[in-house]
Amino acid sequence: MTAPIVVIDYHKGNLSSVERGLVEAGGSALVTDDPAAIASAHALVLPGVGSFGDAMAYLRESGQREAILSALGRGVPFLGICLGLQLLLERGNETGDGSWEEGLGVVAGSATRLESPRLKVPHVGWDQLDLTPRGRACPLFDGVAEGAHVYFTHSFALADDVPPEVVTARTHYARSFASAVWDGANTYGVQFHPEKSSAVGLRILRNFVRLAGGAA
Repeated sequence: MTAPIVVIDYHKGNLSSVERGLVEAGGSALVTDDPAAIASAHALVLPGVGSFGDAMAYLRESGQREAILSALGRGVPFLGICLGLQLLLERGNETGDGSWEEGLGVVAGSATRLESPRLKVPHVGWDQLDLTPRGRACPLFDGVAEGAHVYFTHSFALADDVPPEVVTARTHYARSFASAVWDGANTYGVQFHPEKSSAVGLRILRNFVRLAGGAA
């Protein structure tokens, strides 16, 4: 029996929708805040709930930061969702005063607030994925059509300093931002919520379950 995909609980909300999504996609999931279980996991999901600074503070204080980096160092499949994508970055700016919070530093670049004089922020609802050439080759997006609609809910997004060579999709709201990344190995991140994105999201989760060694 395949070991469950570990869903990292950093005490910032209800993670049941991510767990249900992975199960519906044909995998099994274990929601845990135990650093030992995270460090030894065969696959990880870092979900998207809460604020960048609060989340990183908890990851550091709980020992989860070191556990995540240890697992990533072993090359295990990893999926960051929404804030979970942003936490992969070097830094995030939520205060508006120019100060930065340090992220996990797995992906270069920063997360900054969406600003628009005419569009509502937070960006909430369905929007399109503009797949890059890298995205069309990305196994996470196998079977996902160009222009597919997925569900977003966020006020911050990846900035232009994220290297274009890791960007697999872009979305256009307030500004053009990277809505998905892939390091070329086993680390994936998406700004949207696949667990709330109907058939397209289920396809993405099935792809991740397969990448994690499941049967989907």
